[in-house]
Amino acid sequence: MIDALIAGRLYGHAEERSGQAGSAYVTCKVRAATDDGELIFCNVIAFKDDVRAALLALADGDSIALSGALTPKVWTDKQGKVRPALDLIAHAVITAHQATAG
Repeated sequence: MIDALIAGRLYGHAEERSGQAGSAYVTCKVRAATDDGELIFCNVIAFKDDVRAALLALADGDSIALSGALTPKVWTDKQGKVRPALDLIAHAVITAHQATAG
């Protein structure tokens, strides 16, 4: 596990789901730019109530910064090229909505 801080834009909309034991969680994807300008996608899951609420309040393309436990991964695209991906268990979130409301 890597303790990380990522910033980017929400890709699509966050989705609320329920686990087998009935616990609620939210999943979403965040697009983040690398140093060379390429985009990388981060798969996010959140269990904390305040983080879940903040993610559900966002729309596609909204700016976001998240901190949490990061796991790097790779996947293969349709052309057979290996690409990086990230999975993040979000513990805290900052959005533009929060920054202007405070």
